[in-house]
Amino acid sequence: MFDFLDIFFVQQLINGLAQGLVYALMAIGFTLIFGVLNVVNFAHGEVYMLGAFVGLLVIQVWAPPLVAVILVVVVVGLLLGVGLERVAFRPFRRFNDEASLKSKALREATLLSSLAISIFVRELTQTYFGSEMQAIPQRYLLMTPIKIGALNLVSGQLVILGVGLLMFLVLQYTLFHTRVGLSIRAVANNLSGATHVGINVGQTIIATFVIGSILGAVSGALVGLYTGNIYAQMGFAPGIKAFVAMVMGGLSSIPGAVISALVLGVSESIATQFISQGWSDLISYGLLVLTLLVFPRGLFGGSDERV
Repeated sequence: MFDFLDIFFVQQLINGLAQGLVYALMAIGFTLIFGVLNVVNFAHGEVYMLGAFVGLLVIQVWAPPLVAVILVVVVVGLLLGVGLERVAFRPFRRFNDEASLKSKALREATLLSSLAISIFVRELTQTYFGSEMQAIPQRYLLMTPIKIGALNLVSGQLVILGVGLLMFLVLQYTLFHTRVGLSIRAVANNLSGATHVGINVGQTIIATFVIGSILGAVSGALVGLYTGNIYAQMGFAPGIKAFVAMVMGGLSSIPGAVISALVLGVSESIATQFISQGWSDLISYGLLVLTLLVFPRGLFGGSDERV
């Protein structure tokens, strides 16, 4: 009996970590942009969705190796980040001083702008591809059974875990050991000080969108190849969960967003064994409410502003 429970727990833990890493990769995009601009990018879920569709189109047109598919998605994620910043955010950023960049007016304007882009892209995708789920060729599906002792896994779980961890390591190296990463951290920490030491704020903002969009697009492509379910609405639920993770973590804390996302993924995975899949979403929102009641600034939030 105990052996069965141990195996069951480990199995669900792996499932939850894989799901949580997907939320975490998206939550980092939310958190980076909020840390630099103090705004929420509600079009981030559509970047996730477009990453999945780009992967599908590349497979259908060229049928390259899986690594090449991911590299193309990375390039498209980069372009989406640049385009999103130029279309939905830059027109409202008329001044680069800290008061203007982090004003309530800019926050509300860009929130509505990104939401409008989100709806437009989702509806356009649904018009072009239809509302039905798109089929992934069988040989590209990450559903190869892998048996490790008593555990029954599939290749997609290990690929998501591996790629997710790799991207976290690359992100950490970028933020702490490259000029771009140090610029992002400087602007997020003290915009006026960063400007006075010669950091190009405009380029730093673009770099932030690029990094966040690459993470989101790759997440969408991996999940699409794992589940085989690619459709126009697929970015909505993960986007909401990533936003919840960002809020739980404290809005601008990357470690907080990652930890919160992993907690959400594991909690949902274990909860599905006791309640239906539809009701498992209540676990995430319940954890959000509980977190904000106990930690009004989030788990890793600063002392400046309540979530």
